[in-house]
Amino acid sequence: MNSLTEQAPILVFPFGNPSRGDDALGPTIYQLLGDKLRMKGPPSVDLLTDFQLQIEHSIDLENRDAIVFVDASVSCRAPYEFHAITPQADNSYTSHAMSPASVLAVYRQVNKCAPPPAWLLTIRGYDFSLGRSISTKAEHNLQQAHDFLRRLLSTDNADWHQYENAGPECQ
Repeated sequence: MNSLTEQAPILVFPFGNPSRGDDALGPTIYQLLGDKLRMKGPPSVDLLTDFQLQIEHSIDLENRDAIVFVDASVSCRAPYEFHAITPQADNSYTSHAMSPASVLAVYRQVNKCAPPPAWLLTIRGYDFSLGRSISTKAEHNLQQAHDFLRRLLSTDNADWHQYENAGPECQ
């Protein structure tokens, strides 16, 4: 991750609870990417992770060229799905956890301008039980999603729309 004075143009923001089985897919991809980015030298990508998204995370989107949120999902197709997201106000801002689209809506409301282009990479999970480790099937999906994300980050973010899934989006 960059220092506060050196903000990278791309933000990858995996989130999830490492104590809830496959919900740890987000934090695990954060660790995998962090190891690769540290070996690479001065990054053009910042990494940020948390258990869940909050209103304050809208500040982390400022001065970015693109954002990739990463989350586990029980309802997306295996191994993963990738699609653009837009600001969508919902009631999640009143709870402890927000959706990525809701964070974008807060950004738009606070900054009075459109947020940076954003995408959601959802990784298929199966077991979100408290105290469980990542399931074997989800580990396989994680590896494929990690490989995809590394390839994606090596391309110009202006071209990322071509990598979106043609299938249904995660609910």
